[in-house]
Formats: sequence, C-alpha cells, structure tokens
Amino acid sequence: MARADKILIIFSNYYEDITQSLIAGATQVLQEVDMAFDQIEVPGVLELPAALAMAVKSGKYQGYVMLGCVIRGETTHYDIVSNQSARAIMDIACNNQLALGNGIQTVENRKQAWARASVDGKNNGAGAARAALAMIKVRQQLDI
Repeated sequence: MARADKILIIFSNYYEDITQSLIAGATQVLQEVDMAFDQIEVPGVLELPAALAMAVKSGKYQGYVMLGCVIRGETTHYDIVSNQSARAIMDIACNNQLALGNGIQTVENRKQAWARASVDGKNNGAGAARAALAMIKVRQQLDI
C-alpha cells in the first residue's frame, strides 16, 4: 500500500488545554505547507505507541506527529510513562524508518508545560510538525 501525502497527528488529550495548544502549533505548520493531515486521540501518553504501531500497519501516512504532556506528580508514575512511551515510540520509528516528530512534553509542572506548548512560547507542537516534515525529506533523499 502506497503512503498518501498525509501526516497523522496522534495525541493524548489527558491535559486537554496543553495538548490543544500543541495541536494548534502543529496544524498551523502543516497548513502553511499544504500538507494534509488526520488526527487520532488516545487516552494517555502510554497509549501513544500502540496507536502509532496501528497507524504504521495501515500504511496510510508519510509521517507522524506525536503530541501530549506528562507532568511529574508525587509518584514514580511520571518516570514510567515518560520512559516507556519514549522508548516504544523510538523503537517503532527506528524499526519502521518513520518520519516522526515527537512533541510529547515531559515537565515538572504546568508552568513548564505551558512555556513549551504555547504557540506564543516555545511552540513545541510546531517544532514536532517541522521535525516530521524534515524527516520525510530525509527519507526521500535516502530513497526509502
């Protein structure tokens, strides 16, 4: 199955306000370059790798943008979610030669999350979309 000229944004909406800002940044970049995109929501960051694996199996997308936020709490859950999701996403991306931009925020508090997610701040959603687009070019240059 040939890949369409389309990107898939996969996002966890656990921190809805932060994630919506990440999505706004990512979609703005994709719209500026006329790149079509779809969006899929999952319950939490730990579910992002499974959704990515399913999407890869579909063969429908040239690239992927992963968005979400993990804020440290009082337990070790933060470490598990951050480490396991990042490792799984990287494994899937490397094993399948994916063009992927990772915009998952791993932060200590909401203030840090907003500084990174805000379209008027670091705008990491836009950065993740740009990374996915750049990796599509790399894959094209390598003819894979």
